[in-house]
Amino acid sequence: MGGALAKAGVIGLSVAGLVALGTYAWWTQQPRSEPVQVAVLDTASARPEAVVELAEVLAEAMPDELGAVGSLRSNESVILRPEVSGRISRISFEDGSPVARGAVLIEFDAAVQRAELQQAQANLSLAESNHRRVADLFERRFISQSARDEAASRQEVARAAVQLAQAQLARMRIVAPFAGTVGIRNVSVGDYVKDGEELVNLEDVSVLKLDFRLPEIHHASLRVGQAVEVSSDALPGVTMAATIDAIDPLVDTQGRAVVLRASLPNAGNQLRPGMFARVRVTLDERPAVAVVPEEALMPAAGNRMFVYRVVDGVARRVEVRTGARRDTRVEIVEGLQLGDVVVSAGQLKLRDGDAVRTRTDGDGAVAPAASARAG
Repeated sequence: MGGALAKAGVIGLSVAGLVALGTYAWWTQQPRSEPVQVAVLDTASARPEAVVELAEVLAEAMPDELGAVGSLRSNESVILRPEVSGRISRISFEDGSPVARGAVLIEFDAAVQRAELQQAQANLSLAESNHRRVADLFERRFISQSARDEAASRQEVARAAVQLAQAQLARMRIVAPFAGTVGIRNVSVGDYVKDGEELVNLEDVSVLKLDFRLPEIHHASLRVGQAVEVSSDALPGVTMAATIDAIDPLVDTQGRAVVLRASLPNAGNQLRPGMFARVRVTLDERPAVAVVPEEALMPAAGNRMFVYRVVDGVARRVEVRTGARRDTRVEIVEGLQLGDVVVSAGQLKLRDGDAVRTRTDGDGAVAPAASARAG
């Protein structure tokens, strides 16, 4: 029995030794924390240098401006209508042609009115002759003062009748109230038209009026005489200068907007009334504003923006506050200074602290990126 106990003890010690030996072997095979940290750092530092394009923060003129859309209107516009009914006897213009002020455009049959004028003129001639005879007799004291006054009154009545007949005859002609271009007529010779019926439109397009609206919060910055830059889809790439002529004193309650009217010279009649126009109003001239290409901006959470500023060949993430935009340039209000260099292309894969390189213009070799001043 003693031998059995001794044998069991030896087996127990052997098992314990094996367990201890296995534990030691397992512990010696585990990686240490310090080498792991070094490996991570080595991996990060091994990121290849990114090939990017750079742009310098420059000072450019960027006026404080407001954009709007508006509609073009004729300088003068009227739809010609007759004051009396009648039959058209003559049309003296071609559709879409220019006409001078006072030119006769449409004539109505005026035989009755001309006859009435002739009758009135004859009556006036007779009344004037009677008045002269009565005045001579009164000078020789053959008639009374009342007889002379009665003859003078008849003469004035006859003269008024002539003026009335002339006015009625004039209403049988439609004349151009101003110089302009006639539209497309709706009637022909021989048509019988009623008073007030539309005949043709007349437009003065040598100068156009431009009506547009701006938010009421800018009312204090608006004034008559301000410069306005106008563009139209009908003339791509062309900008025209206009001037604010009037500001409506009544604010539109529907959109809380100020209604403005500008005048735009229309050289060559390139623009037409009714066209859509884009308007840019200059509120303040700012000759030197820090700007970057809009491609350099990257969005961040919370409607914020950032750029990568290059310092000693390393890209540093910098949050910026932007201002006005014009074409492809964006004003930088806060975050950068003039002369700083930012990444304008290739920043999608960048991380803060990455080394960057820029491609040269020559054989395609890659050279270190230009450095901004340290800061």
